[in-house]
Amino acid sequence: MTDTWETLNRDVIACRRCPRLVAWREEVARMKRRAFRDAGYWGKPVPGFGDPHARLVIVGLAPGAHGSNRTGRMFTGDSSGDTLYAALHRAGFASQPTATARDDGLTLHDTFITAVGRCVPPENKPTAEELANCRPFLARELALLRQTRIILALGRIAFDGVLLLLREQGLAVPALSFAHGAMYALPAPWPTLVASYHPSRQNTQTGRLTVAMFDAVFAQIRSLLGGDRQVSVSGA
Repeated sequence: MTDTWETLNRDVIACRRCPRLVAWREEVARMKRRAFRDAGYWGKPVPGFGDPHARLVIVGLAPGAHGSNRTGRMFTGDSSGDTLYAALHRAGFASQPTATARDDGLTLHDTFITAVGRCVPPENKPTAEELANCRPFLARELALLRQTRIILALGRIAFDGVLLLLREQGLAVPALSFAHGAMYALPAPWPTLVASYHPSRQNTQTGRLTVAMFDAVFAQIRSLLGGDRQVSVSGA
């Protein structure tokens, strides 16, 4: 049977494969944060979001407890999303610089946002088994995103998760180092892999990730989408 976005998103939202994550996401949705005590919480796995014809696919870690786990859309409703969508808007990939709710009118241009984990994990630390359970969803998304040319991994866990997926799909990827701004051109037809620090509050408030640093990554991506790949990585 041919996969579709409707089928995939339905399967993501219905998933209850990881008991620890199911219990935590539902507890967070039940207890709520005081600032959102009158808001309805999504409290389910979060599907990907964006342009189904995107050439840029952004892969994060997992939903935030009171961001995506509340709003039901990737990187929406928390400080990480504030940083990401502002950068995407400056780079011309997003219609507006803010993301507050699924019905806020935001659209993405040539960009799709997803994550290696679909449920909020306790302390933002999913287990290897939980990430493995989620990886087929990312594989199905990439299969549907047939025009992907660049994957941007936000943070080391996302970066390692993408590499694991590529290896599972038969690409003999050598050991690649995670570093902010690193770019690896994989053998055709595989996309270029780009790494960035995650736009978490921990990184932005400590200066580990600055606005200029984040903008530089998207400037490089814009350049790649308009030109040749730069750093080659040998295949099998």
